[in-house]
Amino acid sequence: MTEKPSTPPDIAKLSFEEALEKLEEIVRQLESGESPLEQALEAYELGASLKRHCESKLKQAQTRVDKISLASDGTPQISPVDID
Repeated sequence: MTEKPSTPPDIAKLSFEEALEKLEEIVRQLESGESPLEQALEAYELGASLKRHCESKLKQAQTRVDKISLASDGTPQISPVDID
């Protein structure tokens, strides 16, 4: 089984919004096709780390969300959301 690479410390300290903004910048840079190959590869690797970080932040947020539903008697009940 392949181990997930650890998140670099400079990325780990970013908020979700900061990481997403940096990831969007990298995507625009790569889509422009103007970067030399080596620079594009480095940007791609950084983008992959940022993507993993964003996914981790989203999963953390998802675990904090409660699902509110109504019981058969009409009273609200709160239960943790199912995470796959």
